[in-house]
Amino acid sequence: MNKWNGKIALFVVVSCILILSACGKSSNGTSSGEKTLSVGTEATFAPFEFMKKGKVDGFDVDLLNAVAKEAGYKVDIKNTGWDAMLAGVKDESIDVGMAGVTINDKRKKSYDFSLPYFESINMIVVNESSTVTNAKDLKGKKIGVQNGTTGQISSEKLFGENNKNILKYETSAMAFMALENGDVDAVVTDNAVANEYVKKNPDKEVKTIDDKTNFSSEYYGILLPKGSELKSKFDKALNKVLDNGTYTDIYKKWFGVEPDIDTLKSAQK
Repeated sequence: MNKWNGKIALFVVVSCILILSACGKSSNGTSSGEKTLSVGTEATFAPFEFMKKGKVDGFDVDLLNAVAKEAGYKVDIKNTGWDAMLAGVKDESIDVGMAGVTINDKRKKSYDFSLPYFESINMIVVNESSTVTNAKDLKGKKIGVQNGTTGQISSEKLFGENNKNILKYETSAMAFMALENGDVDAVVTDNAVANEYVKKNPDKEVKTIDDKTNFSSEYYGILLPKGSELKSKFDKALNKVLDNGTYTDIYKKWFGVEPDIDTLKSAQK
């Protein structure tokens, strides 16, 4: 090979490398052309999100991965904590928040939500020896709630916003610990979380109490910045996941029963 031909060959090789490198990257530097969304969560909310071997796992994680994939995205989920998640989505330093976040009118003033993906209702957790049978029986008793959640909102609706007997904790896990230590008489939290705690802690001698008279159904949504372009994409992807059986598979994996797809669809209206 003469000197001139060698220069041509080198130019061709370098050009091919550059072209292949460009094709393997998206605009934000991720491979396979899919943008990676930053996701905040509060990973003490089993079975929706919890830490397992240093990574966030749970129902919300599986569902968000499925919805994001359908919408053409990847996700990078970090255990930011509840308050940091809300703040990050609000100021758009985080693309998505997902931690069993209930859709309500107050939050909709500051955030956008996907269509509903889970129906929940608050439940009471007490010691097995407790005489409490419904929410009204909690009057005058110490109630543990996770700060900023609908467990707090529901309790304050029944007994007043400044009630000294409603003790607010940073996480639901801390509220349950307070119950174990005798610092509170009951914990009010989402039914799936309450049932998971009782199931995983048979030695704690605790039980759950339903009260559909004083607690109303609520719906979780994927939390997004106000005006986010992701809303329409995620709504479309979520409905696809609901319709093609993926949601059912994920739900059965984590809860062991068939989901009520019709109720979720009705809640979209």
